[in-house]
Amino acid sequence: MDFEGRVVIVTGAAQGIGKEIAVKFAKSKAKIVLFDFNKEVLLETEKELSSYSQVFSFCLDVTNLKEVENNVNKVIDKAGKVDILINNAGITRDNLLLRLSENDWDKVIDVNLKGSFNCAKAVVKFMVKQRYGRIINISSIIGLMGNAGQANYAASKAGLIGFTKSLSKELGARNICINCVAPGYIKTAMTGRLDDKIKEDMLRRIPLRRFGGAEDVANAVLFLASPNADYITGQILVVDGGMS
Repeated sequence: MDFEGRVVIVTGAAQGIGKEIAVKFAKSKAKIVLFDFNKEVLLETEKELSSYSQVFSFCLDVTNLKEVENNVNKVIDKAGKVDILINNAGITRDNLLLRLSENDWDKVIDVNLKGSFNCAKAVVKFMVKQRYGRIINISSIIGLMGNAGQANYAASKAGLIGFTKSLSKELGARNICINCVAPGYIKTAMTGRLDDKIKEDMLRRIPLRRFGGAEDVANAVLFLASPNADYITGQILVVDGGMS
């Protein structure tokens, strides 16, 4: 796919799924904007991607609307526009409800759901003016299925699905498509910390009998951002090997 001339913001872009998405877009000739809070890893990723395309990186907290807006304005100053936003930034703070702290509930909702709201709000005014935009929110099958010990994570990811469907109705008339990718078990540093018994149980529940890779999610994102998906909006594309 060729994204030459397109400007793409990827949040949580320094590592994992976000990095793989950014790499795929960079190799497809897009100008890449990396948003992440981990400055050290962010700079390493920027250096790596700069061999493929023009890259801008910004260290920021997606839960802070003013900070997000200020950095999006910097993107406009440097790149002239924003065509595509990938809301990928996300965290987990797993625990059973009786042990789940208010802080861990709030933090997950703030990063996973409010962060996506903040970034979408900051870019949409520019997309409306240019009458073009693509926003892809990274949800999870946990937002569709639920999971014991992940009430906060499930709520945040289910919220992203409702957010996606509502925005698609608000912005469709302005040629802005909003879609959602819901990954299953994807091999990342975050899922790597799960207990081996949990991993074994998940593998048994996947019809394809393998865990997904970050590239599987990235391929789905690139499809939804491409002209091949110009008549698709408000949808959830599940990438889980048939697990759900």
